[in-house]
Amino acid sequence: MPVNPLQAYVSASVSTASPQALLLMLCDRMVLDVERAAFALESSDLPATHRHLVHAQAIVSELETSLRPEAMPAGEQLAALYRYVNTLLMRANVAKDPALVAEAHGLVTGIARTWHDAAAVLAGASPLALAATA
Repeated sequence: MPVNPLQAYVSASVSTASPQALLLMLCDRMVLDVERAAFALESSDLPATHRHLVHAQAIVSELETSLRPEAMPAGEQLAALYRYVNTLLMRANVAKDPALVAEAHGLVTGIARTWHDAAAVLAGASPLALAATA
């Protein structure tokens, strides 16, 4: 059976990624899922809206369950934020409310940006320097 080159690339990327890179991949996909859900909702494609919001929820749940709150100063607050975002995504999915999807988008975008900034700091780059080039 022929292998889809894109699927093979993604599979190899995920299986060889560092834990930090996997975290960033998950965050980026979470943002993409919420963006796709917003577009699907705007287009009245309710099955796609549901699918993307459920996938975003799964990512948030994975982020929360893999979090070790005791390992970081604001770990408990981050866990609470993940729980809030998960609840918000559920509410947005049930209500199919664009305002709730927009709120979720703002939060997941902030979470992703923060993790990207943290990764940049760990790699030795200043988040401010990175922001200046974006």
